[in-house]
Amino acid sequence: MKRQAPHAPSGPSQRQLRAGELMRHALVEILREQEITDPDIAGVSITLTEVRMSPDLRNATVFVEPLGGGEQAAVVVKALNRHHKFLRGRLGHAIDMKFTPALKFLHDDTFDAAARMNRLFDDPRVAQDLKPGEPSGGWKDED
Repeated sequence: MKRQAPHAPSGPSQRQLRAGELMRHALVEILREQEITDPDIAGVSITLTEVRMSPDLRNATVFVEPLGGGEQAAVVVKALNRHHKFLRGRLGHAIDMKFTPALKFLHDDTFDAAARMNRLFDDPRVAQDLKPGEPSGGWKDED
């Protein structure tokens, strides 16, 4: 009779989470020094919201949100991806890991989704469903 392998964990490991936070903090410091002389990034405040590491820690997906978001986000993400080799080189000096991960930048759309949800909750048709109703007079209300 064969043993079944235990199910693999569905989320990232503690090692991936720690490495991701280490990378995020190091990238924030590198971007704060403003060594990149790209007009698409110059003067733009960029928030690094999350860094997701691959299980082997050789690839990192960096989620970014420029201040103001919108159409500017695509331009900033494209510029950061153009400079990924420079950032990886600086990162190699800033962190103490066996390998410096390859970087891929993506726009973090969670802020847009949260704003969309807030707009939905502010809609009067939805707000009326969120108001507490009058007791129905059912058997549960008699206690």
